[in-house]
Amino acid sequence: MAFWSDELAAGVKEPKRRFRFKISFTGFTGDGIVWMAKTVNKPNFQVTETEHTFLNHKFYFPGRVEWQEISMTLVDPVSPNATAQLSALIRASGYKPAGTKDSLETISKAKSSSALGTIEIHQLDAEGLVIETWKLINPFIKSVKYGDLDYGNDELVEIELGLRYDWAECNIPATAGDAALDSAELEEIGGSAIENARQFFNTRAT
Repeated sequence: MAFWSDELAAGVKEPKRRFRFKISFTGFTGDGIVWMAKTVNKPNFQVTETEHTFLNHKFYFPGRVEWQEISMTLVDPVSPNATAQLSALIRASGYKPAGTKDSLETISKAKSSSALGTIEIHQLDAEGLVIETWKLINPFIKSVKYGDLDYGNDELVEIELGLRYDWAECNIPATAGDAALDSAELEEIGGSAIENARQFFNTRAT
């Protein structure tokens, strides 16, 4: 309890909330803000491992960093029509239906990333200020589910969007009274957090 009461008394902002976010998607809407977004998962990655066995011992070594696909749920309004916008993005990525004069054209990574533009996930504080931004590098659309229709259901039509990207960058912007954190400072903070956690659990164990 002392951790939270001391921190709040010092004027530190409250914890991040899951509902405080916005998505900028410059290839999707004119102003870049996807106001019809309902849910999105932040970037995740896994580190592959290689196992080495010596006698009856096993040792593990870190390998490649593999970023995971992102899922996004959109509400599909009548206007602007999200289905039409996504269809236009796929065509701009190079897909042309069979039977058209350009049907020999195919999707490419360059055209896909260019069509999507810049994709950023912004986490907000209680004042609506950006406190964390994730930028997807070289994104492209991997899957689109336009939703189901049902006479017995009056819920909003939703679209599920799957996005693949090469990697993601996290930026912690400058806030009032604070300086923006670069990678070296973030590494230092991470090391301090680990050491603080170690001391905390060692204290509780004694």
